[in-house]
Amino acid sequence: MRKLSPTPFVLLAAFALVAAVAVAPGASASDEKARARAERATREGEYETAEKIYRELVAKDPKDSAARLGLSRALLKQRKNLEAYDHAARVVAREPESARAHALLGAALLGSGDFRLSVEEFRTALSFKDDEAIAIAGLAMVDFYENRIPQSLSGLRRAAFIDPNEPDYIFNLGQVAARNERYKEAADAYETFLRIAPKTDADRRARIRGLIDFLRYLGQQGNLLAVGGPNSVTVPFELVNSRPVINVRVNGSQKTLRFVVDTGAGMCVISDVAADRLGLKAVARGGMARAVGGEGRFEIVYGFLQTLHVGEAKVERVPVYIRRFYNEQEPVDGYIGLSVLGKYLTTVDYGGRQMSLLREDEARRATASPAPPKSFEVPIRTTSSGFWSGEVSFEGLEKPVNFIIDTGASISVVSKALAARAGFERYAQAGYIKVYGAAGLADNIQTILLPHFALGSYTWQNIYAAVLDMDALNETAGFEQTGIVGGNLLRRYRVTFDFTRGVVRFVPDPRVTPQDDLSQPAVVSGES
Repeated sequence: MRKLSPTPFVLLAAFALVAAVAVAPGASASDEKARARAERATREGEYETAEKIYRELVAKDPKDSAARLGLSRALLKQRKNLEAYDHAARVVAREPESARAHALLGAALLGSGDFRLSVEEFRTALSFKDDEAIAIAGLAMVDFYENRIPQSLSGLRRAAFIDPNEPDYIFNLGQVAARNERYKEAADAYETFLRIAPKTDADRRARIRGLIDFLRYLGQQGNLLAVGGPNSVTVPFELVNSRPVINVRVNGSQKTLRFVVDTGAGMCVISDVAADRLGLKAVARGGMARAVGGEGRFEIVYGFLQTLHVGEAKVERVPVYIRRFYNEQEPVDGYIGLSVLGKYLTTVDYGGRQMSLLREDEARRATASPAPPKSFEVPIRTTSSGFWSGEVSFEGLEKPVNFIIDTGASISVVSKALAARAGFERYAQAGYIKVYGAAGLADNIQTILLPHFALGSYTWQNIYAAVLDMDALNETAGFEQTGIVGGNLLRRYRVTFDFTRGVVRFVPDPRVTPQDDLSQPAVVSGES
């Protein structure tokens, strides 16, 4: 009788069985199917579904490290950093040389704003596996937030090469390339992101399509944000509800517009009313942004100014947002954001009611001079969305938290998440206030009186703050922002924003008497 050879299908089936056993010893076929469903759900952006499946696998076998790490990553995708950290840490406790576990620990720490420990975990991961893409991308984002843009670009390119199907690496590469004014590379990265990213978030995809159109437009405009005029310019400002308001001119017009000096806006913003008056048209649009106030959303519309004059200072080819302004009690025409202010050594002298813009030799001389008595400096990081963020400390909290330094906000803010975590409800004040944000008016906002509030090496007492939901801002910040240092605190100082050194210097002003006026609606920045 002739001996039969196994068919190719039998051989393939046998190989698959061996492979399954090799991947997950002792795992049942149903477990492997569940794991495959969870991995597919993660790729397709169904993170809640992936989380549910991984939880079932972990409940069935608490020692299933692959399931725990998958659960950790699904939680990270949903910005559930604390629980993501916990599951990765459990794997590290059993498998201390797991590169993936250390990388996920680092990602959770970075998302929550703990830079020092996140860097340690990323480096530990790479010591065990030098091509662990999560760790490489994580260190690249640390470079991005701390303004080491070339290193960040290099790291994200490498991470995207190692894992070309991970949309987060491609999206972050687009952000970093745009910050480096590499608009074609940024647009190309975003187009790649749209091809490989899950199709679940239609609104985010619409925002990115509009952004691609805008980046393509910017790439055709030549040298953006080109600075001209004297090396030293000083202009007066009006302090309106603790916000500095200056006069500017745009596109060669001799008519002045009232712009808020706003370190809480990455780009400049102009109202739709002022844009209509100037004949300023949209150059791109797409999607809805989320922000404080009203329905919490507003349409994203991009514009472009040929020139912006602040006194004798001149900036050419300025990208702007165009949107509706809701605060009719304190009418302004726009906001000067960090894209312009960052071209100078910018000082906002609240007591003297003037702003100075220094560049080149004047800026170098100013930074080389000795620091004034009683002054202090705060190191600053830049969020993905372009805000400047510094570390704030509170009694009872083990670690500092991140607050946006925002001249465009009339009052300081504490996030609802931080207020709940730190028990700040015990500092609640009677009555409620109104807050105007980019998306409209928010009513019935709780205020608290913080007995201790430390920024850098200096501690203030009895600082009023509004308690606001900052989830919308944190969706695009990159690392958690838990509050805003607003005008009710900043107005006590001469504040210098040193964008080259990455610090903000505070010089106490004896002319200023601390006061908090809660009788009028508070205003947060142009984009938050």
